[in-house]
Amino acid sequence: MATKEKLIEVKHLKQYFNVGKANEVRAVDDITFDIYKGETLGLVGESGCGKSTTGRTIIRLYNATAGEVLYEGKNVHGKMSKNELKQLRQKMQMIFQDPYASLNPRLKVADIIAEGIDIHGLAKSKEERMNRVYELLETVGLNKEHANRYPHEFSGGQRQRIGIARALAVNPEFIIADEPISALDVSIQAQVVNLLKKLQKEHNLTYLFIAHDLSMVKYISDRIGVMYFGKLVELADADDLYNHPLHPYTQSLLSAIPLPDPDYERTRKRKIYDPSVHQYRAGEEVKMREVAPNHFVYCSERELEQYKKAYNG
Repeated sequence: MATKEKLIEVKHLKQYFNVGKANEVRAVDDITFDIYKGETLGLVGESGCGKSTTGRTIIRLYNATAGEVLYEGKNVHGKMSKNELKQLRQKMQMIFQDPYASLNPRLKVADIIAEGIDIHGLAKSKEERMNRVYELLETVGLNKEHANRYPHEFSGGQRQRIGIARALAVNPEFIIADEPISALDVSIQAQVVNLLKKLQKEHNLTYLFIAHDLSMVKYISDRIGVMYFGKLVELADADDLYNHPLHPYTQSLLSAIPLPDPDYERTRKRKIYDPSVHQYRAGEEVKMREVAPNHFVYCSERELEQYKKAYNG
């Protein structure tokens, strides 16, 4: 990690949706974490756990039900003028999951990438605008001849590179990558992740990398947070989480990762998470607690002692 300076502070964030008259979906249910400048925080969990909703709420695509998101100390969900919101959007960008749906099929690649440049007035002339587009295409491993083509002329991996170029066009500081490789072939996934790592070093970027593939998340992330049904249940340095998974749900996710070893796969036992293992008493406070340095688990005081023994044992 380059520095311990906080870029994003998420405090007691809640994002609830009303479904019908009586049903309330708690997509994000009172989660708290920080993202430090220059790091990649991985956010993992199965489909529907609230990780994509967390990303979209941080960037204010959704208005938070409750809680705060502070970007360099400024509340993202506070009152802002149009100009302040525009400046914030320039600093925070998003790479979307589906490279097929996230690009306008009617626009040429040059106009897709330059959209942010135009909105924020970052080019003084048409020539400067096109030169910036060419530069961005080359940055993501494409070439300037691609600028005059339409999205349907590209493969999924190439389209995701175009999406990355579009995010970079406004010189952001923070990028939320929302499952950016899940729609891609396995052979292309590593290329895109390596590109993101390379761009992070070159542009001093900070990432929130959202995914359900724990093996790929470990490769790119400095720290990893695990979500389950709207709750953050474990947060630790990437290696520490893999070597000492404490929450039963984290253990379940890790047990599902296949390895290229036939002998291991024949004997691999999948752990199934059963939420009923947590028997809480009335009035017992359940929250994120520090089990070891920088290793937090969502638990009660009683469970904390058990997790400490497991970690040190």
